[in-house]
Amino acid sequence: MRVAGRAMRTIWLGADRCAVEIIDQTLLPHELAIVRLTTLDMAVRAIRDMQVRGAPLIGAAAAYGIALAMMADPSARNLDEAVAALAATRPTAVNLRWALDEMHRALAILSEGERAAAAFVKAGAIADEDVAINRAIGEHGAALIAAAQRRKGAGARIDILTHCNAGWLATVDWGTALAPVYRAFDAGIPLHVWVDETRPRNQGAGLTAWELGQHGVPHTVIVDNAGGHLMQEGMVDLCITGTDRTAANGDVANKIGTYLKALAARDNNVPFYVALPSPTIDWSLDDGSAIPIETRDPREVTHIAGWSADGVRREVRLTPEDSTAANYAFDVTPARLVTGLITERGVCPASRDGLLGLFPERRRLGAA
Repeated sequence: MRVAGRAMRTIWLGADRCAVEIIDQTLLPHELAIVRLTTLDMAVRAIRDMQVRGAPLIGAAAAYGIALAMMADPSARNLDEAVAALAATRPTAVNLRWALDEMHRALAILSEGERAAAAFVKAGAIADEDVAINRAIGEHGAALIAAAQRRKGAGARIDILTHCNAGWLATVDWGTALAPVYRAFDAGIPLHVWVDETRPRNQGAGLTAWELGQHGVPHTVIVDNAGGHLMQEGMVDLCITGTDRTAANGDVANKIGTYLKALAARDNNVPFYVALPSPTIDWSLDDGSAIPIETRDPREVTHIAGWSADGVRREVRLTPEDSTAANYAFDVTPARLVTGLITERGVCPASRDGLLGLFPERRRLGAA
């Protein structure tokens, strides 16, 4: 994607090939800062503290974290310890576990002398695969946007509502929910994106709005609870969100508040799509009730950070000092509320049969 006209990814191997570089997303949209990760501990902290976030990017960052660990100590014991440390950072995003399993499987069979170099090659392959997957998601999703325009009328503007950030900042490049937006926009389809602020971390207002603006996509930031009103007024043509984990039956876990958007969309006959790369599918879960829901620091609810008029980043308290807060990071949207799942292999119904139709090998493997 483009930042100030320059193509960028969210994570890459440093020029010296002994460090991994990332965009510190905790400082966006006010400051674009590049952070060098040189140790496993730094990679763990980057994922835990959400310098990198979004299920696909978390997976890529974890893969590079293993590579950094192998550079320091390529022993089998350290490999196991590094996998455990990274696995404990974020419980909901299944891409994290998938990437760690891929890294462990590839490295465990190698000698200590081979592991470090092989780890960086494998992590790079995981990152490149994510880019290819998301590019394909963009192609399939853009076809849905084009179809919506044909229904609305030639040359009509398509209004899309999204929640949280599932753009290129949540992946290595392209994004999931926003990949179709970028593909359609680049193809010349007039469109506009309603951007939920997405409390408590404001990942819509801060991250989605920033990256859409960098790419030149027209957008408007709205408070989280405005989406239903816009749908009632006929101002939303379709919703597209991402997901951090999809159960085998098509239930999806995404940023808290997604379920409410899906309910509003169903009530107003607005198509509600979820874009996901296949590593986000957890074939071991029969339905979404078994998806672990991360709870985070209540301070994310009680406080908010921003840039003051004097150009200083400040944090302020929003709530009474003696009020407690709960910070549920995700909710589960039942498959019955999802119009379709957009994957790298195409669009399917949000159901077990729909997913198996695109991924028949999972039936043969007995994993579904």
